[in-house]
Parts: sequence; C-alpha cells; structure tokens
Amino acid sequence: QVQLVESGGGLVQPGGSLRLSCAASGSIFSISTMGWYRQAPGKQRELVAVIPSGGSTNYADSVKGRFTISRDNAKNTVYLQMNSLKPEDTAVYYCYAYGRSWGSNLSYDYWGQGTQVTVSS
Repeated sequence: QVQLVESGGGLVQPGGSLRLSCAASGSIFSISTMGWYRQAPGKQRELVAVIPSGGSTNYADSVKGRFTISRDNAKNTVYLQMNSLKPEDTAVYYCYAYGRSWGSNLSYDYWGQGTQVTVSS
C-alpha cells in the first residue's frame, strides 16, 4: 500500500502564496505520475497539475502562470507552489499518485486526505 500525506494548506489573502507538499510512504515499488487535484464546495474534483516521473508537466488553464508543480523522486514527494492566489482557488487540495506497491503486478490510483486552502481577505 501507498500512503500520501499532504501539508502546507491554510488561510491566505488574495495575491498571496502557499506551498503544498505531499510525501508518499509505505510499500512503494514505483510511482509514475504525481499531482494535485482540488474540490471546491458544490463542485466536482478537478485537476490542478500533474507531473510524470520523466515527462512534462500539465496544468489546468486556470492556474497556468501562477502555480508550479515539482517533485523530488528520491523522497517520493511532490510540491505545489501557488502564487498570486485568488478567492476562486479556495478548495480542498488532494495529492494524487499513480504507482505500484511491492508484491503487486498492478498500479493503482492513490489519494491523500486533502488539505484546505482558503483565499480570503
């Protein structure tokens, strides 16, 4: 099994910045894609940004130029630097990983518990 633990959420004023972190742990054999999704009240969960282990990043249009995703493969950790935050960025942010645990021949989707980001004055 793979566990994901997020940190770094909180309350920030419009125009401010936050950095989210997500560390994967457990019986990890390999992790390919890692990323972030978010869900605002009354809305469906949506992709924010993803980063494959060796490929190019992908961002939602609404965050391009403001958010930056990165990862440290040695630490199985993914980061989301969020700048120029807007009230519409308010949501629960979920860490995501697609990977395989030891003893399994299959890869699965894994999710963190979510961290609240609130952008408000």
